[in-house]
Amino acid sequence: MTGTRKHTALPKAQILIEALPWLTRHHGKTVVIKFGGNAMVDEELKAAFAQDVVFLRHAGLKPVVVHGGGPQISRALETHGIVSEFKAGLRVTTEDAMDVVRMVLAGQVQRELVGLLNRHGPLAVGLTGEDAHTLTAVKHQPEIDGELVDIGRVGEITEIDTGAIEALLADGRIPVVSSIARSQDDHHVYNVNADTAAAALAAALGAETLMVLTDVEGLYEDWPNSDEVISRLTASQLEKLLPELSSGMVPKMEGCLHAVRNGVNTARVIDGRVQHSILLEIFTDEGIGTMVVPDEQGDS
Repeated sequence: MTGTRKHTALPKAQILIEALPWLTRHHGKTVVIKFGGNAMVDEELKAAFAQDVVFLRHAGLKPVVVHGGGPQISRALETHGIVSEFKAGLRVTTEDAMDVVRMVLAGQVQRELVGLLNRHGPLAVGLTGEDAHTLTAVKHQPEIDGELVDIGRVGEITEIDTGAIEALLADGRIPVVSSIARSQDDHHVYNVNADTAAAALAAALGAETLMVLTDVEGLYEDWPNSDEVISRLTASQLEKLLPELSSGMVPKMEGCLHAVRNGVNTARVIDGRVQHSILLEIFTDEGIGTMVVPDEQGDS
């Protein structure tokens, strides 16, 4: 009886030992995770995401979660009779829409995520970029065909104060940050792209890694002709590819580029449709997404 039991448990021990070099390497390091895509709406993926983040915390890492809430915002705006309009890939955010955005991000998406994480202990604390001046922004005006376009209360981050997040991390908590920023020049708030916010926070925190969950396997080599994923590329290689990317991937990859150019060691785009993709990416050799590294670590 004992023999069989020992035998069936052995693979578990081997898997744990395999993770040892990564556990050692990442101990005490900050990792910023952008939560989005399917992982955000599928119940099983949401639960697996929460388990992964709690696992990282118990494995000695310091996870920080940043989230947006595109699908949830669209639904809520519809309920309030506000039409969703997009320009240059960004949601046009009127004053009325901004009230709904703030309510959905801070009052619904963030609360749910904090609740899922806290099933595992008193760990998660929710805040928005407004809290303790975490994120400060000015109005973002994208350029379309050489013209600056007004898209309302959409912000561009100008300043970051990591004090509140660092205090929470020092206390062993998991900060969950909604991508809303205070305004630098008036008394309103701004809606900020969550990919951009996660990248800016990763750089400001001096994080080891930025991880962006997406609904694709990673960055494709030659889409749509091939579904080969580029597993690793340098900042310069990524910069050359940016003009060819699909609009949804641009803020994610620009975020990765910003992160590794500003002190973050690796930035990764990973498939949030795969359960436990975060653990697979951090604790195994077979990373499952696309990893961006600073230029000095490879050929540009």
